[in-house]
Amino acid sequence: MKVKKIPLRSCVITRERLPKQELLRIVKTKEQEVKVDPTGKMNGRGAYIKKDVEVLKKAQKNKALERHLEIEIPDEIYQEIEKIIVSEK
Repeated sequence: MKVKKIPLRSCVITRERLPKQELLRIVKTKEQEVKVDPTGKMNGRGAYIKKDVEVLKKAQKNKALERHLEIEIPDEIYQEIEKIIVSEK
């Protein structure tokens, strides 16, 4: 029986390589909008963040997501990410 390969992605904050299921994708679209992508299939430049509230707080404090996506991220997006992380725990 063939072993299924688990796709790994890097968290832009912690630099950990984790399975996609443990990460949340944030996308900058061509229209210069920032959106949360729970499916992982949305078009645009994506950044993965570990599903952990502490990591999210660190990202918000040092603006790592903003640097990676090269766009300012409004507080509403951070709040939406936090809701998703808390609801999945």
